[in-house]
Amino acid sequence: MTSREVIDIERRILYEDNHLLAIDKPAGLLSQGDITGDANVVDLLKDYRKRKENKPGEAYVGLVHRLDRPVSGVLVLAKTSKAASRLNHDWATSQVEKLYRAVVTSSDSRVAVPRPESIGFAGDEWTRWKDRLIKDPATNTVRVCGTDESDAKESKTALLEIRLIGQNRNFSDLEIRLGTGRGHQIRVQLASRGLAIVGDAKYGSKRSYPDESGYPRIALHAWRLVIRHPTQKIRLQLTASLPPGWPGKHDSSIVSGFRWLENGPENDKVS
Repeated sequence: MTSREVIDIERRILYEDNHLLAIDKPAGLLSQGDITGDANVVDLLKDYRKRKENKPGEAYVGLVHRLDRPVSGVLVLAKTSKAASRLNHDWATSQVEKLYRAVVTSSDSRVAVPRPESIGFAGDEWTRWKDRLIKDPATNTVRVCGTDESDAKESKTALLEIRLIGQNRNFSDLEIRLGTGRGHQIRVQLASRGLAIVGDAKYGSKRSYPDESGYPRIALHAWRLVIRHPTQKIRLQLTASLPPGWPGKHDSSIVSGFRWLENGPENDKVS
């Protein structure tokens, strides 16, 4: 994905009002611009706002959080600096709930599916993982860091909860509730336990997972995000259905859209 014109960002909007924009980001699209100059969500939505609102100057679009380029799913952006500030304040608190789906194999190609007990899963119950992560800027990779390592002081705590929701001969389907938002967090915490997200060659996957155009992606999808609306102060749930070609079990109960979880505006209608 390199051309801004080939991506119909408006078609991917899940929710919009005067303060927020939420989209279902496709894998392969950057959250924000980088040295590649490739298309990114922030610039696409600025262009969208200028067209829709007939703005003569640059439109404000504030990135509140990020999804890695090969990851798909719900991404929330602010349309005002005040909304961005309030969302940023909430982001590391219990006001925000972040749920992902992932499909994994063992990083050992001889073993297609890990035994649940070998990675700490107890049936379909949630299991909590806590690690210290450190980034290598030279390779743009992250690894789990032991407390006795020389650079341990530079590491950051990573928390998540995880549960096994399905298994077959080829894959394991996982649901992840993110506690912290470290770069590559889910990917490296899984890889460190001998699991690889399908398509994630950077962290050990031996299976490819291209999109319809052949662009490489990984089987990690941000399917549900709950936030507190920055002005109405009520909880808003945003969901994105699993992308086409999902290698794990298809879950038809995950439907793209939004819902107010407390008394609020009319549900299921983009404003």
